[in-house]
Amino acid sequence: MQDEISDLLRRLARQDRSALRDLYQHAAPKLTGLLIRMLGDRAEAEDALQDVFVKLWQRAATFDPDKGSGMSWICAIARNQALDRLRARSARRSTRTDELDESVHVADPGMSAEATVMLRAKMQDVIRCFDELPTERSQAVKAAYLQGLSYQELADHHSVPLNTMRTWLRRALISLRECLDR
Repeated sequence: MQDEISDLLRRLARQDRSALRDLYQHAAPKLTGLLIRMLGDRAEAEDALQDVFVKLWQRAATFDPDKGSGMSWICAIARNQALDRLRARSARRSTRTDELDESVHVADPGMSAEATVMLRAKMQDVIRCFDELPTERSQAVKAAYLQGLSYQELADHHSVPLNTMRTWLRRALISLRECLDR
């Protein structure tokens, strides 16, 4: 799968439209989940997903497979897009003088019972895999990918050198992937 993503990115760098379609089919579900988790809003996540694919179209030529997998590169772009939106949202809130009435927010009833059960099962797997990690590693991964903390911020928080933190995160992500593949 990773080789396929990298190949699609190389084709995308040559402005191959079919590669964009294929990449969307492979990556959109995972990216949507990541963006919803980070942004907390499905509509905003879908808007962000569009922006991510525009950036992929524009920047595919900068992908370097020697620096990591294609999916990791794509997820980093999505994560950065979500962080940009969170920062913009925060800036809008700080300048806004009127508070929104919370009653206008209505929950999305869109998930079927089957989809909810499947999602819960997947989430239980994710939780189980996080529980298998050492506590510090688990906290570091969550802080990096869900709260947007930088490597340096994490290293400072855990009182470890920067390269140690990078190693922690890399090994933790490998462990999570192996656990979820079981």
